[in-house]
Amino acid sequence: MRKILTSILFATLVIFSGCASKFTSTNGNNTLSGQDISAYLIGEYIDVKNASAKLTDAGYEVIATYSPVKKGTTIVFTNQALKTQASKPGRSNMAVLRLFVDDKEKMISITNPVYFGKAFMQDDYNHKVFNKELKTINKAFVGLKTSVDKLKFDDLADFHFMMGMPYYNEPDKLAKGTAQELLKKASDYKKGKLKIFEIKLSDNSYLLGYELGKRTKKFVKKVGRANASILPWCITIENGTATALNAKYYIAISYPLFTMSQFMGIATVPDAIKKDLAKAFK
Repeated sequence: MRKILTSILFATLVIFSGCASKFTSTNGNNTLSGQDISAYLIGEYIDVKNASAKLTDAGYEVIATYSPVKKGTTIVFTNQALKTQASKPGRSNMAVLRLFVDDKEKMISITNPVYFGKAFMQDDYNHKVFNKELKTINKAFVGLKTSVDKLKFDDLADFHFMMGMPYYNEPDKLAKGTAQELLKKASDYKKGKLKIFEIKLSDNSYLLGYELGKRTKKFVKKVGRANASILPWCITIENGTATALNAKYYIAISYPLFTMSQFMGIATVPDAIKKDLAKAFK
């Protein structure tokens, strides 16, 4: 019944929805205004070991490998430039980039630092920083092509799927407490088996990669393995609060070709994700 009611609400909202509102770029980043930006960079197949080696050779730190789907692995990586940007208030999610190795479809997919940089950094976006990351990745993995998943650069910072859906700055609130209290709970829950990685960004800011429940994470298989690098989900611990990107936002920004019918097909997933993550802080 709850799923039916949620679906009806979505269907009602879509009647009044429009495109994501325009956003005027700041910090001298207007050169990309009006351009389509691909969410991912697609390349020829390379196995996890060699992909990780290429990232390391390019100056990145591989902090985790994770299997979001069968015959698929997400490599989570970072560097000091990304961590510096992510240490700014409310920007922790930009600490990492992701490379998905698809052993089934024989291809790789890398999150575009310009796309997610603009989406997650908002007014703090510095094109020089993220374009440099893009150049580094393209140099390390020659021949990358842009994905069909794209959004207008001007729409990225102020993106939401439709009217009534959350923006980047409306995350799920999971728990309150000191940073050390929250870190301990996240690390102790299930004997630490669900924590994929932990990055310290400042004395008051941390980013954790966290495992979802077996049933919950199956949504990736349903909506498309091509963008499976959406997992692992991240938890931010900052200024005494643990939060996570609202699934209605994060799924939509990660799957920009998503349709209303697809969203209605996973109507129960956003609440399930929040509940899974909140369990660690009980």
